[in-house]
Amino acid sequence: MSPTQWDFPVELCCRPMAFVTLTGLDVVYNAVHRAVWDAFCANRRADRVPISFKVLPGDHEYPKCRPKRTSYEWYIPKGILKTGWMNKHLNLVPALVVVFYELDWDEPQWKEKQSECATRVEIVRQSLQGRNTKVAVVLIQKKTPLPPGEDVIASERAAALCNACELSGKSLFVLPHTDHLVGYIIRLENAFYEHAQTYYYTEIRRVKSHKEFLNKTTHQLLFVRHQFKIAFFSELKQDTQNALKNYRTAYNLVHELRAHETNILEIKTMAGFTNYKICRLCFQHNTPLDAIAQFRKHIDLCKKKIGSAELAFEHAAWMSKQFQAFGDLFDEAIKLGLTAIQTQNPGFYYQQAAYYAQERKQLAKTLCNHEASVTYPNPDPLETQAGVLDFYGQRSWRQGILSFDLSDPEKEKVGILAIQLKERSVVHSEVIITLLSNAVAQFKKYKCPRMKSHLMVQMGEEYYYAKDYTKALKLLDYVMCDYRSEGWWTLLTSILTTALKCSYLMAQLKDYITYSLELLGRASTLKDDQKSRIEKNLINVLMNESPDPEPDCDILAVKTAQKLWADRISLAGSNVFTIGVQDFVPFVQCKAKFHAPSFHVDVPVQFDVYLKADCPHPIRFSKLCISFNNQEYNQFCVIEESSRANDVLENLTQSKMCLVPGKTRKFLFKFVAKTEDVGKKIEITSMDLVLGSEAGRCVVLNWQGGGGDAASAQEALQASRSFKRRPRLPDSEVHWDSIVIQASTMIISRVPNISVHLRHDPPALTNEMYCLVVTVQSHEKTPIRDVKLTAGLKPGQDANLTQKTHVTLHGTELCDESYPALLTDIPVGDLQPGEQLEKTLHFRCGTVGSRMFLVYVSYMINTTIEGKEIVCKCHKDETVTIETVFPFDVAVKFVSTKFEPLERVYADIPFLLMTDLLSASPWALTIVSSELQLAPSMTAVDQLESQVDRVVLQTGESASECFCLRCPSVGNVEGGVATGHYIISWKRTSAMDSVPVISTVITLPHVIVENIPLHVNADLPSFGRVRESLPVRYHLQNKTDLVQDVEISVEPSDAFMFSGLKQIRLRILPGTEQEMLYNFYPLMAGYQQLPSLNINLLRFPNFTNQLLRRFIPTSIFVKGHSVLTRHFSPRSICSSHRRVHDASLFPKQEKGSP
Repeated sequence: MSPTQWDFPVELCCRPMAFVTLTGLDVVYNAVHRAVWDAFCANRRADRVPISFKVLPGDHEYPKCRPKRTSYEWYIPKGILKTGWMNKHLNLVPALVVVFYELDWDEPQWKEKQSECATRVEIVRQSLQGRNTKVAVVLIQKKTPLPPGEDVIASERAAALCNACELSGKSLFVLPHTDHLVGYIIRLENAFYEHAQTYYYTEIRRVKSHKEFLNKTTHQLLFVRHQFKIAFFSELKQDTQNALKNYRTAYNLVHELRAHETNILEIKTMAGFTNYKICRLCFQHNTPLDAIAQFRKHIDLCKKKIGSAELAFEHAAWMSKQFQAFGDLFDEAIKLGLTAIQTQNPGFYYQQAAYYAQERKQLAKTLCNHEASVTYPNPDPLETQAGVLDFYGQRSWRQGILSFDLSDPEKEKVGILAIQLKERSVVHSEVIITLLSNAVAQFKKYKCPRMKSHLMVQMGEEYYYAKDYTKALKLLDYVMCDYRSEGWWTLLTSILTTALKCSYLMAQLKDYITYSLELLGRASTLKDDQKSRIEKNLINVLMNESPDPEPDCDILAVKTAQKLWADRISLAGSNVFTIGVQDFVPFVQCKAKFHAPSFHVDVPVQFDVYLKADCPHPIRFSKLCISFNNQEYNQFCVIEESSRANDVLENLTQSKMCLVPGKTRKFLFKFVAKTEDVGKKIEITSMDLVLGSEAGRCVVLNWQGGGGDAASAQEALQASRSFKRRPRLPDSEVHWDSIVIQASTMIISRVPNISVHLRHDPPALTNEMYCLVVTVQSHEKTPIRDVKLTAGLKPGQDANLTQKTHVTLHGTELCDESYPALLTDIPVGDLQPGEQLEKTLHFRCGTVGSRMFLVYVSYMINTTIEGKEIVCKCHKDETVTIETVFPFDVAVKFVSTKFEPLERVYADIPFLLMTDLLSASPWALTIVSSELQLAPSMTAVDQLESQVDRVVLQTGESASECFCLRCPSVGNVEGGVATGHYIISWKRTSAMDSVPVISTVITLPHVIVENIPLHVNADLPSFGRVRESLPVRYHLQNKTDLVQDVEISVEPSDAFMFSGLKQIRLRILPGTEQEMLYNFYPLMAGYQQLPSLNINLLRFPNFTNQLLRRFIPTSIFVKGHSVLTRHFSPRSICSSHRRVHDASLFPKQEKGSP
């Protein structure tokens, strides 16, 4: 049997489509025919009907139709399904034969052409020999036909042609060769499809008609055969629902057949075919769960039907193919849009197929293990006369024999032997690897990393068995990382053992050494005797000798490997192998630990390197060297011990490079850091441990950083979580898990021995020259030189602070924007032991808030370390946070001449500007002077002079100034009119005279200016006296360009009598002034209400008395007489006013008084 026997036939796996043959087309020499054929075949999209077209000559011989059987009474079938039946109906027997013929309706030689066309149709019918295949005729015409019924000649000739060819009208078609050829072709296809549907429907009825002649005693096979044919014809008819139904029935009928060793293969073959069809249609119908359920049922029914024990490998091969085929179907459905999940994807089926392929391999190895003297039978019992079997699943040496008794046991024996010998030639590993590769791809796609790794290990082992050691090593090396990271040490050991065999058989030196190092380590689960053997082989390799063969290797492969090892020894090549251990787990562990996270530059840098061996025997290394990020230190950290290659395994306990298994060895290293590395990190970049010598071969184990391998991180985590108590060890030993890697340290400057003191008076005031005195004193035992001072705003703060902070050494001048925020490297000079110096700094802070200031002092000093004199740069810094506050708060307000608050002022009307300075400084402030700078829109009524010169303000005290201003008329100005600036010059009272005066500029608020039509002001004394005349003069000024009609009235007051016009109406010309004179006679002492002046402007009704009262006084203080005034009559003052009783002027006298 061929190795591909288990592959499903192509005709089973393809999608069945109606088969239509086209005759009469010369696609080679006729361009029109070629265009027609291309239109049928090219660009067949999914929306076109499913038809398989084939061009055949008109006289093509189709398969002959067997005579129809009228009775099945004595008929005994020889098998279930013939091997050529599906192919016959897919590719040989058409459902429709289409005869193409070039003929126009207006053909002059119509009769001859009609006769020729009828002849061609008759030839086709003769070649079909009684089959139900439909025949149709297509006339290729040059002209586009007229609509039906309009062309009478066409209708007549079409009827005549149908009679001549014995065709119905539905079987005659016209194909105009025009620009719309493809559209006509698609219409033709649809018509052809209907004819094909009719043909397959007829075939289904024909097969069903046989059922009534069958009986279940002798015709069980026919029941299966007919049911399968009905289902297949239904598929050709594209009736997939009925096809699925009939396939299910056929499947059940297959399992009702009586199974025996002689027919078990045929039953399983047909069951496999039918199951494949059922699963395919379930996926096609988008019911994947039904497909999975059917497949599981299929496997459960068939997995025990092994058949002949001598051919058990055939059953494993069959099972493997079932899983593989279902996996292919599943994958194909996913590509068409089905969604799979992690726990149900094609990978599991490919994996199971690989499992049965491996089982097939094992069974074949057992059952086909014939001696070399056994030869292949002659003649070949597996060959047939036709080259193929008549029925699927039958044996070639007993085709059509359905008896359960073997008529010729010897022939059976020879056939089985031939199958077994054929099986030996099958490359099982190739089959297994293909299946595993498919499974790996699926598990990778659905993110199942552990399944993927597991199968990749199996692939690697199969490559090993297939003697493809390079691919085996590549796969195994890839998955080792996963197993190391997850700590699967038993699995890792198994993989490493296989990898070691591969590297030995290929004589790969570096790989062999690497895997040996790991198999000797703590991650290996090998027994000590196996580790000892590997350790011995490793030493042999280092001594430039061949290692002993690995156990369980193929004998021929071992002989080839020994020759390769001999060549490796004889060839001169590189004898040094550098192996990075960060990706695997060697038998030596290494950790480095600095004694401190930082070292002063005048203190030697010290660190320890710990080594621990896990191999079964003590082992001696030849060299240990440490590499740093600054390679100049490498020379100080090397331990080297000369040894011969054969000394590696000698237990020389006195040797400092000998490691005893399970014991931790510590090596101390010490060196002096360079002064240039102050502020830098010294980091161990790698550690190299050399095993062997240059005389033979040497292996350099390289650890990156401070040590650790692939398992170190996991072990450290487990140790940190463990509550297990560690046993006591001698003082000279340490627990390995307690050692924490510290691979870097910082070199810091020498500890300074100076003192830095800062003297100042916080808080700082905005914009003042703030004084900070720095005192530096040396406490060193030797002179210090090159002392430098850096002072100013500490870097790293808000950028706005940097722009608004300035520092200088000269406090006699104000800092501007050009001064920096930080002064760097100010030379100070040298200091002797105990000497001190002072430096005065001045800061100017333009904004309030906290600032951090830095004072950094650096100097140079000579010192001796480890007998070596070095120059150390020392530094000390002090930081101070200074709060900046406003020196004073300034309040500005506008009031009327009556000191009433104003929200707006009136054009050309005087008003008062009042300023209040409230000291917010904790220190006394001296106001040197003040200045009012008016805007062009403002004018001063009086001369502007400072009223607070040389005023000293303590905390919380305030100073006020008052200025009388006038604003000319400016029209409507949005936002108000600018007033100007108020400039205050000040300094701390305690500051020296050399300290400059600070000027603080206050922008005065804008004021809203309004125009009024009439301005009234009053001239009157500051006070009055009882019974003394009080003259009052009112000035009314017209502020408009119009003549004002003014109505004036005076309302009397109980405290006054008055003379003057009580009510008057007058006119005031534009820009002129009218004067009103009144004499008020106070009647009572005290603060009294004046008679009220009411003015009504006829042109400006909005001008109210309330607005008027802002400009004129409404009350006055009246003093009493010092000497009692005698009684007199008020009538003598003003007879026009109401009479006032004497009692209102003088108190009533008591009885008996003078």
